[in-house]
Amino acid sequence: MKLPETMQAVRIHRHGGPAELALERIPVPVPGPGQVLVRVLGVSVNHLDLWVRRGMPGFPVAFPRILGCDGSGEIAALGPGVGAYRVGQKVALEPGYSSGQSEWDREGLDHLSADYSIRGEHGDGFGCEYVALDQRYVFPLPDGMDPVQAAAVPLVFLTAWGMLDRAGLERGESVLVVGGASGVGSAAIQIARHLGARVLATAGSPEKRRLAEELGAESAVDHGDPEWPRRIKQLTGGEGVDVVVEHVGPATWQGSMRALARLGRLVTCGGTTGPKVEIQLPHLFIKNLTLLGSTMGPASALPTIFERVARGHYRPVIDRVLPLSAVRQAHELLENRQVNGKIVLIPGS
Repeated sequence: MKLPETMQAVRIHRHGGPAELALERIPVPVPGPGQVLVRVLGVSVNHLDLWVRRGMPGFPVAFPRILGCDGSGEIAALGPGVGAYRVGQKVALEPGYSSGQSEWDREGLDHLSADYSIRGEHGDGFGCEYVALDQRYVFPLPDGMDPVQAAAVPLVFLTAWGMLDRAGLERGESVLVVGGASGVGSAAIQIARHLGARVLATAGSPEKRRLAEELGAESAVDHGDPEWPRRIKQLTGGEGVDVVVEHVGPATWQGSMRALARLGRLVTCGGTTGPKVEIQLPHLFIKNLTLLGSTMGPASALPTIFERVARGHYRPVIDRVLPLSAVRQAHELLENRQVNGKIVLIPGS
């Protein structure tokens, strides 16, 4: 198959609003030794894309930058020395990458390596028609899996997996997933439920609460109600939950802390409503609480995650599928909290 010389790509040339997202034509990359050229079949939109586009204090971005940190595709060409893949094979694309040389890498914990990076944040991402990647950053999709569905899996399921592992959630424990209809939240509900935990959730609308319950939450409460932590306490017989999965930040932080049982653990991967929260020290030490940070998860978990998606244990929640040319609309929808789960963009359209 003859490959085109140029391709469609979404790039930013400076920080700002959705208007900074430019659909451009750039050269198709050529795969080098040990690399594969992948035709991107789907790329999902994450809050990380919004943060990179807006700009993060103290985090310099080299422009122009192609956004998009997770997706799926098919092998379009093989670089020299690649024999493990074939042209036309459907593959998942890993959102993270590292040198592979650190002690953390060797222990299978690549996401803890000092040089760990994320596509679209530390380097160009998948918001384009073709990408050239080292073959170790792709792996075959399970037979019959829809590539569009697969594009909504890597980042959020890996993040949720890492958070629950970091919190040490065990079978029979109770867990509260804040923002249960989001990408990370919807993944965390399913992973925790499959593990055998009792799952509660919060969400900001009746539709989102129904979705959280459909995914496996025993009950979902409205985190817009100032008394929602009291409701969580009622649902747990006055005790509170063993683990809180927190990724919203300032808007829900105090409630999340109040919802914890004694010896409870709160794990966070960031905050979509801001970077700063307050901690009441007496509340922290009197209840013997633990606060944990988590970033991504090990790439070694991805095959298991995709196997469970293929078996129906997990399902990615896709709000809508749009052409890559509608990327500004996708960012606006996510920014305005009008998305349940993920938006997947289709390059070449």
